[in-house]
Amino acid sequence: MSVHSSSAVSLVGIYEISKILTSSLDLRTTLREVLKVLSSYLQMRRGVVLLRQDDGELLLLSAAKPSPVAAEAGTGDVPMAALERILTSEMPFVARHAAEDPFVGERGYADIPGEQRVAFIGVPIRTGGRPFGVLAVLRVWTPGESVSFESDVRLLVMVANLIAQSVRLQQSVSSDRRLLMADSHRRQKTLARPAEPRSLRRIDGIIGDSRPMQDVFGQVHQVAPTRSTVLLRGESGTGKELVARAIHEHSPRRAGPFVKVNCTALPETLLESELFGHDKGAFTGATQERRGRFELAHTGTIFLDEIGDISRAFQAKLLRVLQEREFERVGGNRTVKVDVRVVAATNRNLEEAVAKGEFRGDLYYRINVVPIFIPPLRDRREDIPLLAGAFLRRFNEENGRNLRFADPAVRVLTGCEFPGNVRELENCINRVATMTTGDLIVDFDLPCQTDRCLSRVLGSYGWHAAPAGIDGPSDTDVADVPQRALPPARAADRIADAGPDDPALPKRERLVRAMQKAGWVQAKAARLLGMTPRQVGYALRKYNIEIKKL
Repeated sequence: MSVHSSSAVSLVGIYEISKILTSSLDLRTTLREVLKVLSSYLQMRRGVVLLRQDDGELLLLSAAKPSPVAAEAGTGDVPMAALERILTSEMPFVARHAAEDPFVGERGYADIPGEQRVAFIGVPIRTGGRPFGVLAVLRVWTPGESVSFESDVRLLVMVANLIAQSVRLQQSVSSDRRLLMADSHRRQKTLARPAEPRSLRRIDGIIGDSRPMQDVFGQVHQVAPTRSTVLLRGESGTGKELVARAIHEHSPRRAGPFVKVNCTALPETLLESELFGHDKGAFTGATQERRGRFELAHTGTIFLDEIGDISRAFQAKLLRVLQEREFERVGGNRTVKVDVRVVAATNRNLEEAVAKGEFRGDLYYRINVVPIFIPPLRDRREDIPLLAGAFLRRFNEENGRNLRFADPAVRVLTGCEFPGNVRELENCINRVATMTTGDLIVDFDLPCQTDRCLSRVLGSYGWHAAPAGIDGPSDTDVADVPQRALPPARAADRIADAGPDDPALPKRERLVRAMQKAGWVQAKAARLLGMTPRQVGYALRKYNIEIKKL
């Protein structure tokens, strides 16, 4: 076989092995498959992967085609003298005639037919320091044939490097899981203690006295001093960037830079250059060297927002950076090492994306070390008055006004759903404050009281906000939907006596009366019942109610 064709075969083998190693964190299974691939490229008779344990003992992690005696002994029929030589010298070891080599010796090779011989080839497994394992194979060859043991060694060294990275990743994930389990155990013990008077936690720039936000603040204070990667999860508009910045500000890296990247704001062709930088001449328009966001975040924190939306091709490139904290610039060949703390965020259901093959499982484990869930605004309604007041004070300061809320207006705001979360609430307050002529904002100044609510406008076009990966209620009828809070003046105008909100009426009758009151317009009936138009449409079909044309 020519050198060129041999190299091509090696590349195909490396590609197949890399796919296997990134498909699962189950080392026993993946390494067994790796040895199967090697057997087809090296005419391998036997192969083993051994790792050194903390106590110094060598553990046989995987073996292919072991002899019956070796299988019973659990050693893989690999000579320990040769293994120790590889670990001590930190160099590959080749014995062309394994049976005649003093480090290998006669170990059951008498059953080799004809003139065939067996060569022992072993290489160390390491990720930069001293070797912590060995990849060894027994390769069949015939005297007189063109056999390149140097090519075999190069191939095995590349495979050993891939195995080393997978082992370190598995060890890192296992360590993180143990820390999380220990933390969970400590939390359970804390919860089992008698309740003490509640003292509110505070984080500058974030408002939240509710229990869900207090839990978030507690997690921020606990995870900030560590180096662990954090994944912020929650709906759009919940304030994930503010939480990411709080983690940075409460960490030992607070003096370093805080660099944020919106992974969906740039096309994939520019995202690699944006994150990793590029060398001069890397592509058309690259007239000078440029440092990427990871380099700019050195000694600090990088915030990768909307990480769930990057392509699978780029996920593979990002995985190496998150695992090794090193990369090459676009168009360059110099390895750049960085000391960066990673905080990522997404509003996607990553578990569902992994199951569909849209998101890599190994990257999921790498970023999902410490997940923090940011609650939607509807789950922390007691914070709405505080947030509304803060937004109004900011508006007054920026515009020289002296606006304030009337109590009924605050009650209306507290009862709203705000599918756009804090971002939508801020938009609502700014709109109301801009359009109010006096100094007092009353309930009828709010957009939802005059059919100008943006969420309702979007809802009339079929849009509704739901948690990531959830398509909202599909089996909900009229009685199952909680009614939105409305001010007394609005409630009196909803329905006359025995209207659709009368609980004494059957569900179907309430829906019919609401549709009659609304002139058979589903959007209006939905507002009367405190539902979405989609839910009203489902209920009409469920109760087989014919829509009248007026």
